[in-house]
Amino acid sequence: MGGRMIVDAHLDVAWNAIADGRGFLGPPAPGYLISRPALTSAGVGLIGATLYTAPALARRAMRTRFVYENAHEAHIMAVAEVNYYRSCGLRLIRDSRELVAYVRGWKRGQIAAVLLMEGADPIETPSQLGAWTDMGVRIIGPAWSRTRYSGGTRAPGGLTALGVQLLKAMRRKRVILDLSHMADRAVSDAFEMWRGPVMSSHSNARAIVPGDRQITDATAAEVARRGGILGISFYPNHLRTRGVTTLDDVVRHALHLARAAGGPEHVGLGTDLDGGIDSRFGPIRNLGELKGLPGRLRKHFSAAQVDGIMGTNWLDFLGRSLPPPKESRRASLR
Repeated sequence: MGGRMIVDAHLDVAWNAIADGRGFLGPPAPGYLISRPALTSAGVGLIGATLYTAPALARRAMRTRFVYENAHEAHIMAVAEVNYYRSCGLRLIRDSRELVAYVRGWKRGQIAAVLLMEGADPIETPSQLGAWTDMGVRIIGPAWSRTRYSGGTRAPGGLTALGVQLLKAMRRKRVILDLSHMADRAVSDAFEMWRGPVMSSHSNARAIVPGDRQITDATAAEVARRGGILGISFYPNHLRTRGVTTLDDVVRHALHLARAAGGPEHVGLGTDLDGGIDSRFGPIRNLGELKGLPGRLRKHFSAAQVDGIMGTNWLDFLGRSLPPPKESRRASLR
């Protein structure tokens, strides 16, 4: 990759710190991969930093007591995560001009983030969305499991009436829609009404790993038709149904999704590393091993296409999907 920036669209940094005590600023916790020094050393310059909150039903699966019973508790938890990012001094990219300036001046060792809410229950009502965009949220995935807004993973169902209102509010606020974790019916509902930018931050090919957590070829094709990006998850159960995962599994999903989408310009990384599982089961044992991925991808893609998958596809997408600076928005309303 040389001096090119790597982009990872999905990392649960604040959740790991607050719920499990794995801080961001020092070296990774034993058995884990993600920290600021590890990311910057590997050449990662931009991340999708999540606001993830666990519902009470996930208490056992996520091995945590840090769960919410209602929307207000979810709200408090997500605000705490925003404050954690602020306490780390993590630069938040809020609009297209900030992104262009950051990328133009980027040097290895620097890192910034776009805030991504994973599961929308912290938004107590759609009318509250403006408070979240003021805090920096630029991408929202309405579901994790079922939320008040959408059917989700292992929880079939469409957009709820509240979910329809949320998507309308998101469009007004120029928020990007993330389809990861949304149930098939909810994805279909979203495609019927959504006219804004759309992506899948961390979902792999269902044709390779069956189950509603992954995306269908038809969904991949529709996201691509709308100019979106498909982020490849490194979570072991997303890469293969059994056996030891390797970077070759990542390449296999990249190839499949590129074909389904009509080209690799719609594929990127959304690793979800350390997202509820440690490094023993993933395709890499430390972030330094990420440097082996471009060579594997190069067997199937051109050098420019590999650069795209490793980062520039996300940068191009965000450049056209993030809102313009506030003063530009004010001028357009005059």
